[in-house]
Amino acid sequence: MTESRDGPSTGGSGCPTNFFSDSTYTMSNLKPERCATARSFLFVPANRPDRFDKALNSGADVIILDLEDSVPSQDKALAREAVSACWQAIAQQDVCVVVRINAEGSPEWNADIELVSRLPGLGGILLPKAERTSTLELLGERLRGIRILALIESAAGLDNLKAIAGMPNVVRLVVGHIDFMADTGIACSEDERELDPLRFAVSMASRGAGLAPPVDGVTVQTTDARRLAADTLRGKRFGFAGKLCIHPQQVAGVHAAFAPSANDVLWARRVLEADAASNGAAVQLDGRMVDLPVVLQARRTLAMVGTSIEP
Repeated sequence: MTESRDGPSTGGSGCPTNFFSDSTYTMSNLKPERCATARSFLFVPANRPDRFDKALNSGADVIILDLEDSVPSQDKALAREAVSACWQAIAQQDVCVVVRINAEGSPEWNADIELVSRLPGLGGILLPKAERTSTLELLGERLRGIRILALIESAAGLDNLKAIAGMPNVVRLVVGHIDFMADTGIACSEDERELDPLRFAVSMASRGAGLAPPVDGVTVQTTDARRLAADTLRGKRFGFAGKLCIHPQQVAGVHAAFAPSANDVLWARRVLEADAASNGAAVQLDGRMVDLPVVLQARRTLAMVGTSIEP
């Protein structure tokens, strides 16, 4: 799901002549490990190289070059050519970039894998319709060392969630709730309460497999800041720590929603001070019990904002 189909195509697969002309860019290897800590994942259609520069300047933690839903069938080959033509320039940027390939069984499957195998420094791939461990095993053989973000967007994926999360090349689970609704026939109310079991299951599977917290699906209302904040905070309550974005203007809102509030940071600091004063024994703070789980949460809160965890 992206905002990709509005506007004309570039009419060719090459990079724009002014691509990455901004001198503020710095030479750097891509950082695949950022996939595990990223908050925002911004889609850009791979058949629109004229948008690559804007995406990479958006402030998103991860850019997803999309070969799947946002690219019409007749443009799939052109999209791969665009990624290949622009990759040397992309790989010089201090941004983590992943590619969403087409699903196993698609006519584009083998060509997408062949392209990915020729992209040094790639941050990983976003695998749609992750449903079987055999698919992940195959990718592990053909794309050695490539990290996979597994997109759970079907009943079959949910049914096999624990096994998928346990695969060694999976770095993170991602919820694709719109395709999940289409697959299952679920019709959601505005708060998407019907999908609570899905989000809970994905969060618990991630925790059980020792993965980074999962990534929630898109908010399709690209100009509704309140809806974006509400959706992001809902995912945060379920233990998610990332969100897919379909427009650059959503990135800042996602980051703001995931950031601890000033009150959260103050509380975390006071918890650690109280813990230090009690020499590790349980203590009460403002009428609330402070024990080890609370202390660990306080440490995580301060780590999120780069604050020292020393009292």
